[in-house]
Amino acid sequence: QEYEELPIQALRMNSKQREEKMKKDGELLRARVELETLRKKYQKLCKKVQKSSIFKKYLEDMVKVSQFEDISEVTSRYKLLVRTQKNLLQSQQGHKQLTEQDKVFLEQYKAEKEADVLQYKNELVQLKPHFDRAQSDISLW
Repeated sequence: QEYEELPIQALRMNSKQREEKMKKDGELLRARVELETLRKKYQKLCKKVQKSSIFKKYLEDMVKVSQFEDISEVTSRYKLLVRTQKNLLQSQQGHKQLTEQDKVFLEQYKAEKEADVLQYKNELVQLKPHFDRAQSDISLW
């Protein structure tokens, strides 16, 4: 009976070892994927640092030949200019909308006044015969 249990125990151990190996292989695969992801991220960051260092050198050279004393003044000035530009664009957009509204109101006003002029002309045409009759009556008196 002991001899019969040995192969069963060996199979169980073998099965457990296989499960552990598969688990470790899965963890290893995940770790490799994560490592590759981190390598790519590292390369992107290295490129970004390299580009930034060129910009920093540019800013340092610019500070040397300008009225600014350090890089923070340059960046502050840049941010101020960007905010000012944004405010100007918003203001310009607002003025443009107001101009469009004023054009619409002007067109409505013109239409109303043209209608008034047309009405007055019609009244003149209707009053003309009365005027002519009154003039002829005056000449008879």
